[in-house]
Amino acid sequence: MGGFLNSTIARKFAMALSGLFLVLFLAQHFSINFISVFSKDVFNEVSHFMGTNFFVQALLQPILIFGVIFHFVMGFILEAKNRGARDIKYVKFAGNENSSWVSRNMIYSGLVVLAFLGLHFYDFWFPEMIHKYIESHPEDAARYYDELVAKFQSPVRTILYVVSFVFLALHLYHGFSSSFQSVGWRNKYAKGLRGFTKAYAIIIPLGFIFIALFHYINNL
Repeated sequence: MGGFLNSTIARKFAMALSGLFLVLFLAQHFSINFISVFSKDVFNEVSHFMGTNFFVQALLQPILIFGVIFHFVMGFILEAKNRGARDIKYVKFAGNENSSWVSRNMIYSGLVVLAFLGLHFYDFWFPEMIHKYIESHPEDAARYYDELVAKFQSPVRTILYVVSFVFLALHLYHGFSSSFQSVGWRNKYAKGLRGFTKAYAIIIPLGFIFIALFHYINNL
């Protein structure tokens, strides 16, 4: 496996696959959270299932965490390699001519998303682990909605979430479509697929922003 990842092409391919996996998770995560806008009871029911199902907790959750770590590690490695390649003094890198601003700054939008994931883990994942495995509280299937809403009482935290979702949109806008190119998806459906990835990159983050603002306003 280490030998396979020694080439730049292999790293891009592996990073693209991990990115596509995370995009699928993001859609699922958005779908669950969007339920909170319409039904407290259904949101609690779905969240309780996800939080107590053995398959989700013991298999999917570790795979997800590995996928996140792998994706960002590959991103840092590729960025370091790219910067090293551009540091040849006698070659002028015409960034504005060769690529978009978003594509040239993927590392920065990625760092903001990574910082947001740290906040998100601090807000939800760590308290969940403490609640279930350290403090060993009895199961309470009705607690999830109130825990979610409580996080958006603070205008500062809500703004942090909104800004993070804007950077997520920027990261997805280039990353999602380029992932298909990296895995070799070039056929008659490529143009339509590119349009879908651009729409996804805008709609999903906007949906998350709507959820955050909805709960903040409802807390006023």
